[in-house]
Amino acid sequence: MTVAVARWTRTQVAERVAESFTAGTVVNLGIGMPTLVADLVPVNRAVIFHSENGVLGIGPSPPPEEADPDLINASKDAITVLPGASFFHQADSFALIRGGHIDIAVMGAFQVSARGDLANWSTGDDRIPAVGGAMDLAAGAKSVVAMLTHTTSDGEPKLVDRCTLPLTGSGVVTRVYTDLIVADVLDGAFIVREMAPGMTVESLQAVTAAPVRLGLDRDSAL
Repeated sequence: MTVAVARWTRTQVAERVAESFTAGTVVNLGIGMPTLVADLVPVNRAVIFHSENGVLGIGPSPPPEEADPDLINASKDAITVLPGASFFHQADSFALIRGGHIDIAVMGAFQVSARGDLANWSTGDDRIPAVGGAMDLAAGAKSVVAMLTHTTSDGEPKLVDRCTLPLTGSGVVTRVYTDLIVADVLDGAFIVREMAPGMTVESLQAVTAAPVRLGLDRDSAL
């Protein structure tokens, strides 16, 4: 009997990322799916969210009717700020990134290799003019995790042995969160910590262009 695979929703993927943060962690949330994470971390856990346009201390997204057009993140989404939040010049924001003061960067991705290479700024169609601040985050954050759908809209794997798209950073990704798995990137393979309901190692390998192996639970350290 074939068991149907229930892919996680974007919110369910974000919940798994949010669960991994501990109090006092400084986290940068990249453009796209990562921005969902800020709404899912309890304020009393004291996770400090950073945005490269110059904000430290981002809170949950506001209701649409309460959005302040002057309060946005790097994705231009409306945000709130928590007590003690600070605003600063973008140059100072990048000094935080380049100085190694960001604990975790959560980034979207077009491809992630089994060696931890990250490709997240170009698919070759020239819609995005340049890599921008993504390369600074990939190089400067203490830990980089990627959030992405497991396959493209055409069903092609995004987790690969070697990236074929332009790289943002080489050997930087430590963990991936997709709509099928949570996995660590280790020793040229994706070490699976959790799989979506109905998923098997065999069916996972069929949609992953790199070795996958079962590992421990997802609570292991980043």
